[in-house]
Amino acid sequence: MVADGPRDTATHSLTSPGPHWVRDFNDLSYEWRRLFSELFGTFLLVLAAGGAAVVQDRSAGQIGRIAEVTAPALTVLAVILFMGAVSGAHLNPIVSVAFALRHDFQWRRVPGYVLAQLLGAVLAALLLRATFGDVAHLGATLPGTGFSTAQAFIIETVLSAGLVSTILGTASSAQNLGPISAVGVGGYNALAGLWASPVSGASMNPARSLGPAVASGDLHQLWIYLTAPPVGMIIAVAAAYILRGPGGDPDATRAAQGDLPEPPARHAP
Repeated sequence: MVADGPRDTATHSLTSPGPHWVRDFNDLSYEWRRLFSELFGTFLLVLAAGGAAVVQDRSAGQIGRIAEVTAPALTVLAVILFMGAVSGAHLNPIVSVAFALRHDFQWRRVPGYVLAQLLGAVLAALLLRATFGDVAHLGATLPGTGFSTAQAFIIETVLSAGLVSTILGTASSAQNLGPISAVGVGGYNALAGLWASPVSGASMNPARSLGPAVASGDLHQLWIYLTAPPVGMIIAVAAAYILRGPGGDPDATRAAQGDLPEPPARHAP
């Protein structure tokens, strides 16, 4: 874990030793960028995920299920590539918590990240409602026809464990994939949706499920998507410990925190 220095200020971050990405992450003057990054990225994710279902319904099936599940996966890939250096592009509360449990991310930043993610998700769903009306529950994730609540819960748990395992694994020094990790994460999202979306919607993300549920007012199955992903996340963190031992390796920490540019030197007046 990147430890907070004795003084978590911009001045300290510019004078403390260590790589600039470590100093920058301790610089609170960048915090608004990170929070906006998480809000904007989650907004785009939910806009694609919920919007695909809405447009599918309004266009009488012109999109198709394959496009419905690959659109948000490709959005995740794009968002990680274009803003991962700013905030780490978590886009998902369970990812932020998983990185913190692995000592790759500061716990004190988790509440802000989670709130930004939830707000981005709600704003995306509200935009869909304002644009198209309350169509297809705004893409809310629900157990599919013919599948039970228990089946949806189990599938969401297993899918979430796989997603977090993919994120933690591709971020670690063991794989050292760098930006290519975005392909792995986006690919896993598409894979999970292709085979499991008819069962549970393949959310794997409490924010992605909460936004459309709140905007549509349909909360009756939301508990599945607020509880199953955290259970899967805990399984993934335990598996990561078995596979790679304690967290906190430099590559994983850098992936979780982002890599903002070196700030300009400040000169005393």
